Amino acid sequence: MKRLLLLLLPILIKTTAMAQKLPAFKLLRYDEDYSFLKNDSSKNIYTKLKFVPLSVSKKNYISFGGEIRYQYFYAKNETWGDDPEDHDGYVLTRWLTNADIHSGKYFRTFVQLQSSLANSKTGASPVENNPLDLHQAFIDINPLVSEKSKLTFRIGRQELLYGSQRIVAVRDGPNNRQSFDALRSIFTSGNYRVDVFFSHYVAAKPKIFDDGFNKNTELWGVYLVRSKLPVIKNIDLYYLGLWKKNTAFNIGKGKELRHSIGTRIWSSKNNWKYDVETLYQFGKFTDKNITAWTASVSTSYLFCAAKFKPELGLKTELISGDKNKTDNKLQTFNPIYPRGAYFGLAALIGAANLIDVHPSISFELSEKLRLDIDNDIFWRYTHNDGLYAVNMTLIYPDANTIETKIGNQLTSGLIYTPNGFLYLRGEFTWFKAGRYLKTVGAGKDILFTGFTVQLKF
Repeated sequence: MKRLLLLLLPILIKTTAMAQKLPAFKLLRYDEDYSFLKNDSSKNIYTKLKFVPLSVSKKNYISFGGEIRYQYFYAKNETWGDDPEDHDGYVLTRWLTNADIHSGKYFRTFVQLQSSLANSKTGASPVENNPLDLHQAFIDINPLVSEKSKLTFRIGRQELLYGSQRIVAVRDGPNNRQSFDALRSIFTSGNYRVDVFFSHYVAAKPKIFDDGFNKNTELWGVYLVRSKLPVIKNIDLYYLGLWKKNTAFNIGKGKELRHSIGTRIWSSKNNWKYDVETLYQFGKFTDKNITAWTASVSTSYLFCAAKFKPELGLKTELISGDKNKTDNKLQTFNPIYPRGAYFGLAALIGAANLIDVHPSISFELSEKLRLDIDNDIFWRYTHNDGLYAVNMTLIYPDANTIETKIGNQLTSGLIYTPNGFLYLRGEFTWFKAGRYLKTVGAGKDILFTGFTVQLKF
């Protein structure tokens, strides 16, 4: 690792001056386009890495990229005091490297390797520790390419990201990003985009290159985005289907077939931003009928003329839980494959059977330094359902208690981005346990602190 950093840092220092001219890195690295560099005449090593011509015409080329992320975390009472204490903390490292091969405008291959390591962490999960595996490997066939429209057929292992990542995400926060073995068509025309896909979730396994085909889960759907509308600005309409061979809820385990229909209205530009999403789920869990739902409203306003440009935000979510354990219905919402750090890097609680009120404020202390402060207040939606983790593992059952207050989570994060390649973040979280946690377990307050260094190239 040290040798690679020593190799890359001089290159990045030389490239910082031209960082303003290069496009920003995207969350989905396969969405980056460096074809404009075919006319670059500089002697910069980095730009030569981003565009390597494979033919005289330069229509065939390969682009390389990657990421190194180092994180240190320390938590006191990490599981609200129910598990033995770790007094030393732990280190998470993530390595990603990719090659993007273009053969003209009609054919493309993208390959990415991932190595995620958890050092000194007791009982690390596959989400935290996956030594080395083929994370993405797909081909694109583009039968239609014009100035106004494009049709792509994508086949192979790939990351999926839709909407605000509440339902299907790349899971960038945790150490190991998630991917899917999928068949997918992507059509864009003007202000429209339509995705149709069928996939199997790739389950991370503990050995090298052992993340094989997973026949125990299926995810499929249609996702439509219409942008640049009057008044509402942007709207998403979607259907998602999920089948899992074995799922566990507060009421038990079994097969799950779940259909999700949702809509989202959003705007991420100008001073006032908003994101409103509603989703209804139906289907079967063992012999029970699924009837679940969620509604989320997130708004923020940026005072760009004020000192430090404060941005005030307020988010609230209602997420259904199972009201009656003995009837023929399951009302527990399933967030499917959401972003892992749903409520901060501490990632203590998942989006099921929950009421969440989340005020926040951020300050732009300088052009490269930002301070974020937020406070999450959590309740169980119904006292007849339990508390779930981000991956929908049941943390605590309902325990026949009527207490619903889970607790308050106060988080502060200081983010420093000296250039387009380097990202540094320090975070501190205090979770004050509510009466429900004190009833079902030790219920101790959690103190969580961490530091992240991320280098992209």
